[in-house]
Amino acid sequence: MNARNRQKELELKLEQFRSEGRTPRLLLHSCCAPCSSYVLEYLSGYFDITLFYYNPNITSAEEYRKRVEEVKRLIAELPAVHPISFIEGEYEPRRFTEAVKGLEHEPEGGARCAECFRLRLGRAAEEAGRMALSTGEEVLLTTTLTISPLKNAELLNVIGEEEAARHEGVVWLDSDFKKRGGYQRSIQLSAQYGLYRQNYCGCVYSKPKA
Repeated sequence: MNARNRQKELELKLEQFRSEGRTPRLLLHSCCAPCSSYVLEYLSGYFDITLFYYNPNITSAEEYRKRVEEVKRLIAELPAVHPISFIEGEYEPRRFTEAVKGLEHEPEGGARCAECFRLRLGRAAEEAGRMALSTGEEVLLTTTLTISPLKNAELLNVIGEEEAARHEGVVWLDSDFKKRGGYQRSIQLSAQYGLYRQNYCGCVYSKPKA
């Protein structure tokens, strides 16, 4: 069986929205400013975007705050067709530690990462559900994580679909942002805006050893 082409599915959706003259609401889970740069550039012409920053996997409060501030700076400086709003989630590293308990020695990209994805996307889906309830409108949900060549985009989409389905009015938006030069463009934009680029996902288990 051929794997789904999530990027193609996204492109078809975007064309549909454009032909209908619609600007849907999108809650975009952000992992960091560099990954968000291309995704915001790409999607801001199609959606009313709320960027949601929820990453309890980040090891230290200092590193967490540095990444949050870079995301906020990017939103302020990046030209966007439609305004981009920002919501900062809770910084709760203990919740991450509890979610991956027993999986500390799993290889990068394995079961520990899957639990991390579920924690972060589950919280994002919850936030999207609140938005749908308060506005009475459907809210689409996706994540910048699929832009990374080191992340399993298919797994992210499967988990995202499952978590979105738990909340009324929330619909998962397929993506594989690294395709069609997306990852390369994020590197260009990171250089253009002088964004802080970290060399690990944020959790202590992925941090390079000195």
